[in-house]
Amino acid sequence: MPHRPTRRVMLGTLAAGLLAPRPVQATCLLTPQAVEGPFYLDPRLLRSDIREDRDGTPLGVALQVVTLRDCVALPAARVDLWHADAQGRYSGYAGQGDRAASTIGRTFLRGTQVADATGRVAFRTIYPGWYPGRTPHLHVKVILGGRTALTGQIYFPDAVSEAIYAASAYAGRPQRGRIGNARDLLLRQDDPEGRASRRCAGWAGATRRR
Repeated sequence: MPHRPTRRVMLGTLAAGLLAPRPVQATCLLTPQAVEGPFYLDPRLLRSDIREDRDGTPLGVALQVVTLRDCVALPAARVDLWHADAQGRYSGYAGQGDRAASTIGRTFLRGTQVADATGRVAFRTIYPGWYPGRTPHLHVKVILGGRTALTGQIYFPDAVSEAIYAASAYAGRPQRGRIGNARDLLLRQDDPEGRASRRCAGWAGATRRR
């Protein structure tokens, strides 16, 4: 029997490892929900490697979808992942950055996976770049029965971002507008205790847009 979209679910970041994901012990702990943001598209790209031609530090992301109450895995859940490239641009949109940049028709750093019998999915991508007003983050969405069941964002410790942004793919950008986790208003609103960025994870238990 398919799961009803109204069933409360939870998404856990099992691993978000630079270069190669390392196995970690899974837990079942509700952490903050997050907003979707303005850059979601559904290009219906069923793939685990979402990099395309984007340069950047390789990042492996492993996620698990479980029920909120009893941590039971939800197989066949659809999980979408999307984020900005090293220069802070999303695919599929015009008017980004200097407002002259357009990526309409592009699909880089977007993809969909269907959870296996244990509720797990995995993506190969790059470390996200920053853009003014936001700390580095990944967006994630879980869809059950054709309807959005959960929306969240994944964050990173500031020290990790500082080290990554020294790499050539991220260098050479003006630093005006770049902020860390403590100054990101959306992160502070959704996670006032700062748990998500310390754990390198973002979770959600409801859906909102902003």
